[in-house]
Amino acid sequence: MSAPATPMIEVTDLWKAFGPVEVLKGISLEVPKGSVVALIGPSGSGKSTLLRCINLLDLPDRGRVRVGDQVVDCAQGRLPRDRALASFRARTGMVFQLFNLFPHMTALENVSAGPLFVKKWRAREAKATAMELLGKVGLSDKADAYPSHLSGGQRQRVAIARALAMSPEVMLFDEVTSALDPELVGEVLEVIRGLADEGMTMVLVTHEMAFAHEVARTVAFMSDGGIVETGRPDEVIVRPQNPRTRAFLARFHSSARALAGAAP
Repeated sequence: MSAPATPMIEVTDLWKAFGPVEVLKGISLEVPKGSVVALIGPSGSGKSTLLRCINLLDLPDRGRVRVGDQVVDCAQGRLPRDRALASFRARTGMVFQLFNLFPHMTALENVSAGPLFVKKWRAREAKATAMELLGKVGLSDKADAYPSHLSGGQRQRVAIARALAMSPEVMLFDEVTSALDPELVGEVLEVIRGLADEGMTMVLVTHEMAFAHEVARTVAFMSDGGIVETGRPDEVIVRPQNPRTRAFLARFHSSARALAGAAP
């Protein structure tokens, strides 16, 4: 029997506190290559902090993070040196809740900025790649538009294209639809669904339970800084075993029943 494949992302005994408040309490998580893991749970449970620790935007207090073949042991608050840190972060593309686009740049300029200024590509090459990625997210016709002239869904799709422009090995999505009007959510989820179909390794924090059930291979429920329950979507979302998971999901199931009952 062949040995199991090494996970693309491996988090081991990760701890993080902000002052006296412990936000992550010994988190361990594995994400196989080409897999999608959805993190669900109440606000304040540590989901976003876990994402930020995976790409070291927040420095864990202790524990170990590996992405691909690069490992960081987070002992005594030490970060890698700048070059090693940049190399580690380049492995992960992260998309945030509030877009974080450069307002003075067009969509094309936002997407090409990373390859142009970080990777030092030639302008023609960076522009060609940016146009290809804007096409991938359905925004070829918005290349010359500034963020202020785009809808929230369009801005979020530009943000996804910008992250993809750095050719990351994994993608991290932090509640990327929570700031959008309901009618714009679907267009962003469709882009993420396409990346999943292509085999991109992803970790996404979401409250879109139906989407998590459809796209994720594994769902992890977080509460009070720990992973309380993990498994396949039909196990965790449909038939949760832990009382805290059941209590959290009961709100979504009751809302869905209420909406179904109100439908004509």
